[in-house]
Amino acid sequence: MDAADAVETIQREMTVFARRARAAAGRMHPELSLVSYTLLGHLEESGGCRATDLAAHYALDKSTVSRQVAALERAGLIQRRPDPEDQRVLVLHLTETGRHILAQVTESRRSAFRERLADWPAEDLSMFADCLVRYNADSGPGRQE
Repeated sequence: MDAADAVETIQREMTVFARRARAAAGRMHPELSLVSYTLLGHLEESGGCRATDLAAHYALDKSTVSRQVAALERAGLIQRRPDPEDQRVLVLHLTETGRHILAQVTESRRSAFRERLADWPAEDLSMFADCLVRYNADSGPGRQE
């Protein structure tokens, strides 16, 4: 396979991967879209942040993030709290329910990956992981995908 064919195959397979990830997110928790899951994960990793920070980090429109945040608040998964350093700023944080749901969905996703990759040799898993890390390291916010 030449480089052009390889790039075409990668693009096609990444599209299939993205569709599968969106569908799997809906099956694992009907109220938690892939975007919502991603935002919750970021809030957990960061210890909380502003909605504008989420929009900037993921290169999303502020209105898109606003809708997602509103839905997560209605579901009781996140809450807004004043920033201790600047009371005018509201910071998004996971609620206990949000932490619980995120942990459940994360474990379900890990289990699904383990099952799907169970027959792969360790060398292939390592190479695949290295390639994904390399690919994602070069695809920050604002880059065309």
